[in-house]
Amino acid sequence: MRWVVVDAPLDSSGRGRGEQRAPDALRAAGLLTALGAEDGGRVEAVVDDPVRDPASGLIGAAQVRRAGAAIAERVDELLTTGRRPLVVGGDCTILPGICLALPPAVTLWFVDGHPDFYDGRSSETGEGADMDLSVVTGHGPAAAVGRDGPLVDPGRVHLMGHRPPADGPGRAEADRIDPRIHQLPAAQLRRRGPGEVGAELAAAGDGPAWLHLDLDAVDPADLPAVSYPEPDGLRWPELTALVTPLARADRLLGMSVTDLNVDLDPDGRHARRVVEVLAELLVP
Repeated sequence: MRWVVVDAPLDSSGRGRGEQRAPDALRAAGLLTALGAEDGGRVEAVVDDPVRDPASGLIGAAQVRRAGAAIAERVDELLTTGRRPLVVGGDCTILPGICLALPPAVTLWFVDGHPDFYDGRSSETGEGADMDLSVVTGHGPAAAVGRDGPLVDPGRVHLMGHRPPADGPGRAEADRIDPRIHQLPAAQLRRRGPGEVGAELAAAGDGPAWLHLDLDAVDPADLPAVSYPEPDGLRWPELTALVTPLARADRLLGMSVTDLNVDLDPDGRHARRVVEVLAELLVP
């Protein structure tokens, strides 16, 4: 099935950080040609209000909801017509909008350097990208999507590639994670073998699946151009081994890619590398 690239330039800091320009940078680096993809255009998914909502703790709460609704509408349109979307962020705040369009029994493969499980009170930044997995599993601020309850069954979520800290706010975030979520931090993933894990997940379970890739799952030695780099991440070959079976699974509905910060990529080399990797993952 041919991929349809949809730009969702949402930067949840509200300050026009480099993630907002990532879709343009990846297109300039040849993404559509490399994938042989259809151009799905751009959705209105911009947050330029840096004010933190006092009720929810979320930056630009009303704009986040509008962006999510626009993303959901486009993803639903593509899925309904039998096409496979590749939604390019922006940051991980695009995920709740995507999940609004997915069927209730969807499996979520979530590859990220962080659990993204803060809520409006515990997040130090107020950015939706701190809370997206929390929101979609029903543990984050409902203001992000305008409705209560989970969008995805936590028991169908596989959180992989994160590096939970031993102490500090990140430890508190890790303690919030719903115990029904299946976790494979980067260190455990590496011990088990990323390729074996990816193949097992692709073959197991039933029903549709969505793949979400935050590029800060990659170690900063290979990809420093992300807003919140974490050491000890997956190297490019490890990420490729993990994600390739998932990206080619027959039950995959689509994929989202987030968190390339082009402010940290002045010559475009990292955008070009991301395009190379996506082509390796997505083109049989």
